[in-house]
Parts: sequence; C-alpha cells; structure tokens
Amino acid sequence: MKNTLDENKPIFLQIKEQLEDSVINGAIKPGERVPSTNEFAQYYKINPATAAKGINELVHENILFKKRGVGMFVTDDAKEILIEKRKEHFYENFIQPLKDEARKLRMGNDELLEMIKQGGINHAD
Repeated sequence: MKNTLDENKPIFLQIKEQLEDSVINGAIKPGERVPSTNEFAQYYKINPATAAKGINELVHENILFKKRGVGMFVTDDAKEILIEKRKEHFYENFIQPLKDEARKLRMGNDELLEMIKQGGINHAD
C-alpha cells in the first residue's frame, strides 16, 4: 500500500485503484485475500465506510468476492477484467483524441502509425 493519499482525488477511488494495480501487476493473485476495510482505515486513518466504498465497487465489477466472516478475495478473472477495462479507458482517453487530432491535421492512418513507430516526425531538410 502507498504511504500517502492524494488530497486531489477521492480516497475511495485511490483505494480502488491501488487494489486494481496490485491485481494487474501480480502483487495480489487470484484467490488471495485483500486488506479489509478496517485495515485500510487504520493504515490511512480514514473512515472504514470510505474504504468500503472502493472495495464494494470492485465487488460490483467482479474483481473481488466476499467470503462471509473471512474477508474479500480476488476473483479468478480479475486480472483479465481489469486489463480489458484499462484498455477501453486507454482507447477513449488517449487513442481517440490522438486519432481526432491526426484527422484535423489531415494525417492518414498510415502516416499516424509510422509516426508512432518512429517516435516522432521526420522533417526533410
């Protein structure tokens, strides 16, 4: 877990994203228990309901599941679900705006792909 939280972003989202990142990078594997709302609350000195909000969103998204009396655990499909979700987010927030700007500059797909492959623009002198 990170030592500090960002004051510019809702705490429950930061907890959710920390857990997502831990699943994606393999720090928390399918079937493993995640920290409880009380553990998050104690670690960050926050209200347990705030931590629960982030965890409950992950339950709703089928990333975590509850074992009554034991805790929350990572689902078998969690990593794949998160990667697909992040790819969609990446497309919407980075690729689509890139394509829109390329269209404004009258660049075709081939020119855009070549620019991406080369890492920049080749200027003829």
